[in-house]
Amino acid sequence: MVNHESARIIQVFDTTLRDGEQSPGCSMTLPEKREVAQRLERLRVDVLEAGFPASSPGDLASVKAIATLIKDCTVAGLCRALEKDIDAAREALAGAVSPRIHIFLATSPIHMEYKLKMSPEQVLERAVAAVRYAKQFCTDVEFSAEDAFRSDRDLVCRVFGEVIAAGATVVNAPDTVGYAMPEEFAGFIRYIKTHTPNMERARLSVHCHNDLGLAVANSLAAIGAGADQVECTVNGIGERAGNASLEEIVMGLRVRKDHFQAETRIDTTKIYPLSRLVSQVTGVKVQPHKAIVGDNAFAHEAGVHQHGVLANRATYEIMTPESVGIPQNRMVLGKHSGRHAFEERLRDLGLSLHDALVEQIFNQFKVLADKKKVVSDRDIEALVMEASASAPETWKLDRWVVNCGSTLSSTSTIRLQHQGGEVAEQAAVGTGPIDAAFKAINRIIGKEPSLNAYELGAVTSGEDAQGQTLVKIGLNSRHWNGRGVSTDVVESSIKAYLAAINAMEWELAASPQP
Repeated sequence: MVNHESARIIQVFDTTLRDGEQSPGCSMTLPEKREVAQRLERLRVDVLEAGFPASSPGDLASVKAIATLIKDCTVAGLCRALEKDIDAAREALAGAVSPRIHIFLATSPIHMEYKLKMSPEQVLERAVAAVRYAKQFCTDVEFSAEDAFRSDRDLVCRVFGEVIAAGATVVNAPDTVGYAMPEEFAGFIRYIKTHTPNMERARLSVHCHNDLGLAVANSLAAIGAGADQVECTVNGIGERAGNASLEEIVMGLRVRKDHFQAETRIDTTKIYPLSRLVSQVTGVKVQPHKAIVGDNAFAHEAGVHQHGVLANRATYEIMTPESVGIPQNRMVLGKHSGRHAFEERLRDLGLSLHDALVEQIFNQFKVLADKKKVVSDRDIEALVMEASASAPETWKLDRWVVNCGSTLSSTSTIRLQHQGGEVAEQAAVGTGPIDAAFKAINRIIGKEPSLNAYELGAVTSGEDAQGQTLVKIGLNSRHWNGRGVSTDVVESSIKAYLAAINAMEWELAASPQP
C-alpha cells in the first residue's frame, strides 16, 4: 500500500479551454467558458490554461474574464516566444490571483527548418530571451519545447537548462504529434531529468497528443519516470485525435496508487458532471465505451458479469461510479416534484446555480414535466445548459409557424423580438420546414451564416423524449455552436439555430474583426 505522506503530488494542468477548444467545432462562448472554468476550479485542477490571448481580441477578452473570475488555481495564457504575445498575455492575466505565462517554441529539426526557419542556436537564443522578458512581469513562467520528443535530446536539455536559468519555473516536454511509445517516452523523460542543468529548480511537465491512441499511456509512463506535471483536457478533446484525457490520467493514478506512488489533488466526484458539461457546450459527444465517463463504463449486460457484480462489485469494477460523480440513488422527478427535490437533484448532478437561474429552470422543468411522465437527469442537464451557458439574447423567439406536406412547399413564419424591444417577422420557403425556418431567421437578422453542422437526437429514450438539436454556423471564417431542446423537434431546431445566431451577434459586437 502507498504511504500517503510520501506519495508525490502530480500537478494537473488543464488545457480544455485552450488546446481543447482549438479542435474543429469545439468553440465556446464566453459564458460557456466561464462555466467550464468554474467547474475546473471546483474540480481542483492546479493550472487552468484559459486561452491564447494574442490569437484574437476575443480570446484576450475571454482569458481576462476568466483570470479575474478564478481564485483557487493558477490561470495560464499561452504565447509564442514573441514579445507582442507575452504583452498580450500580461494584459489578459493582470487580474489573476495566480497567473502563469506559458511560452512555446519548437525544437525539432522538421519544425526548425520548415516552420521557424531558424537554427538550433537561434531557437535557444529566442527561448531564453522570451522567458527573460516574461519573467519581468510574472514570477511563474512555463516554457514548452514544441515537438520535444522528435527533437535532439541534448538540444532539449540545453534549452531547458538555459530557460530555467533565465527564470522558467516549469519546462514542458510535449509529444506534440503523438508519435512516442510509452517505454520510449518514459526513457526520454528520464534522460531529460538527469541531463538538464538546473532541473531541480523547475517542475518537468508533459503534454501528450493522441494520434496513435497513446496519450494517456505516455502521460502515465512519464509520471512513472519522474514528470511532475501532466497537461490534459476533459474528455480528451483537442486537435486531430485529441489530447490526453484528464479523467483517465487522474483515475489511473488513483486506482493504481500502489504502482505510481503518486496522486493528484483532484476531487474525482466532480469528474462526471464536468464531462457532461464539456460535451454539452462543445457539442462533441462522449463515445459510449469511453473509459471513466462513457455511458457503458459502469454498465454490465453479460449474465456472468451481472452475477459477479451483484455478488461483489469489485469482481468487475475497479472503481465505483460514485467515485467519479455518477450518482446511484436517483430520485424520480415528475410534475408533482417540489422545489426542494429539484434543487437536491441539481446538487447531485454537480450543478451550482444562482437562485434566479434555479427559479427559471425550475419553472421550465414544471412545464416539461406536464409533457413527460418522468424528467430524467439528462433532461435537467439540457435545461440547465440551454439557460445558463448561452450568449445574451440579442434575438428572442416570440412565435413560429411551419406548413409542410407531400403536396405543399415548406414554408415558415418566424417572429423574433430584439433586445431593444422591437419585433420583426419574416416568412420564407425552404426545402423542408427547418430550412424554411432558418431562412426566415436570416431575413430578420440581415445575415446569411453557413450551416456547417446540424444534429438532431433524443435527450432520452421513449416516445415523450425531448429532442435535442445541435447546430454549428459560420461567417467570415468564424464559427459558433447552438443548442436547443424541446419535445417538438422543429422548435428545438429553431431554438438551437437562434442560440448560435445570438452567440455570433454577441461575439461580433464584443470583438469585431478587421
